[in-house]
Amino acid sequence: MTGFLTAGIVTTAFEVGLIYALVALSLFISFTILNICDLSTDGCYTFGCAVGAVVTIAGHPILAIFAAMLAGILSGAVTAVLQTKFGVQSILAGIIVNTALYTVNLAVMGFSSNLSIFGTDTVFSLVKGISAGPVWRQWSSLIFLAVLVLGICFLLKEFLRTRLGLSLRATGDSPAMVRASSINPAFTVTVGLCVSNSLTGLAGCLIGQYNKTCDINLGTGMVTIALASLIIGESMTGRCRRMLPKILGVVLGSCLYRFIIAVALRLNVPTEAFKLVSAVIVAAAIVVPKAKVMLRKKGTRRRLAAGDAVQTEDGGIGE
Repeated sequence: MTGFLTAGIVTTAFEVGLIYALVALSLFISFTILNICDLSTDGCYTFGCAVGAVVTIAGHPILAIFAAMLAGILSGAVTAVLQTKFGVQSILAGIIVNTALYTVNLAVMGFSSNLSIFGTDTVFSLVKGISAGPVWRQWSSLIFLAVLVLGICFLLKEFLRTRLGLSLRATGDSPAMVRASSINPAFTVTVGLCVSNSLTGLAGCLIGQYNKTCDINLGTGMVTIALASLIIGESMTGRCRRMLPKILGVVLGSCLYRFIIAVALRLNVPTEAFKLVSAVIVAAAIVVPKAKVMLRKKGTRRRLAAGDAVQTEDGGIGE
């Protein structure tokens, strides 16, 4: 097992899994809480990476994080305006924004399909430079990402407990009830999509600085990856109604997803088949919990049927 999965492979899987967890948390807000299918994730992810790469190359790796989050907020605001002001369905609004962002991303990258950040300081190199010890240099990126993601999880939990956060949750459950409570659902949808897309932009910036490159097709399939992480996380937490375990479950689901991909890589699964692997993971995460429930119900029916048969037999003997 040690030769199959080395410490470096496992560490990389968890590091990338923590970055992808931010996108999964984004879908947690839009898909689970707001009940909105936001398909602009692919383009927004690349948008955050492109903006972050440009600002990083300019010599401001920390500022690049906030710039990428702002780019995500702008993407979410446009998607929300299309839905709330012009009545465009959420799926179609996401497709429109995602399509438009392809050209926007090219423009941000100077109409080049890729952008290299090699030779430039990143947040990871800055964190690694805090200490010269070999142990810190090996684990600095994982520690930094873990602290960052856990901090965002805590802030998200606290935000969802505020009045605005509760209004967000209520909007996903019943927009009519929210409207009857003198709360504008268009405002809560806009806030929710801006917050969720800011996390997507942040993830794009981090993955760009992590890989030290930005590619125009970087975000392709990101919705599937985030959805897989989200479903795995929800299947792990089950029917838990507490918000913090549900949020942490999404993070664990993302890390588990990347671990499965790392195993697939070690099994020499072709890169072209990764989309199929992602689809299988999503299908399994959906089917397995429901299959367990079906088997449990089937077993209960069998026991009840067996009990009825015993009662009938006893009754016949008694007569």
